[in-house]
Amino acid sequence: MIEIINRQKRHWINKEKFHSFMKKLIERFELDDPEVNLTFVDDQEIHKLNQQYRNTDSPTDVLSFSMNEKGPDNKFYLGDIVISVPQAYKQSKGKKHSLEKELNLLTIHGFLHLLGYEHFKGIEKEEKRIMDLLKDEINGN
Repeated sequence: MIEIINRQKRHWINKEKFHSFMKKLIERFELDDPEVNLTFVDDQEIHKLNQQYRNTDSPTDVLSFSMNEKGPDNKFYLGDIVISVPQAYKQSKGKKHSLEKELNLLTIHGFLHLLGYEHFKGIEKEEKRIMDLLKDEINGN
């Protein structure tokens, strides 16, 4: 089951469109009906999460919380993606494309993290390259 949650009020989010987009990602990676949440928040909420889970005292654009396990109900729980819409808006202006495109890119980025792709220091550059290629492929670039 895919759940789209909008906890910010500044920018309108087309939840049905993001539901379809998440469904495409799930199909692309041949996942069998996982439980996954995509939540849109403001800077204050993502700042708190970033502080709590990454010990970083600032807002960020996207956080992923991977579970990748079957629950006691026998459902497969992939995890949660949390996106700061204000951060996405700032980034979209800097990159000179739409907020929707930036939110799609951040959704893909978060989804890839749920699947285990990483880009931290010390991790092979190849994984970042694969992540970037997959973003382009799924986003139709």
